[in-house]
Order: sequence, then structure tokens, then C-alpha cells
Amino acid sequence: MRIMRTTVRIDDHLLESAKRRARTSGLSLGELFELALRRELSREDGAEEPPPIPVFRGGNGPRPGIDLNSNRALIEYLDEDGELEHLR
Repeated sequence: MRIMRTTVRIDDHLLESAKRRARTSGLSLGELFELALRRELSREDGAEEPPPIPVFRGGNGPRPGIDLNSNRALIEYLDEDGELEHLR
């Protein structure tokens, strides 16, 4: 493997954060930059992986008589049951 030296411009705050991370990780600053660059270049088309979509299981669907298209109906239902109190 051939190693080259180069000069880059980087924000002072970012550089200080990188130095701290390198120290706590037991890496040199160059090693940290190389790892970060490899990670960035390994992404497909530079796109980040989307966050996982939460899936909730259980229940038999919405309770009968509640119009899920109406915010007002949902709030009134929660208010009547007292379930809304913990959200305020």
C-alpha cells in the first residue's frame, strides 16, 4: 500500500473533535481520517441507509366508532378516557 501526504482545509472545531475522537479511540488522526473516508466512500451512491421503520403489532385495529381521519374525534376520545392527560 502506498501512503501519500496531502494538505486539506478543515474547520477548527471539526479538527478538534476529530483529534479527541482519535485519542479516545487509540488511533492517529490520519488513521481516523482514513477510516472515515473509507466508510463514506463505501456507501452506495453516497446515500445513507434509511432508518428502520417501527412496526407495532397487536390489537384488533382501531376501536369501533372512532373516525381516524378526524383529529378532533381522536382528541375527544383520548380526552374522555383520560389517556390524553399524560401527554400534556
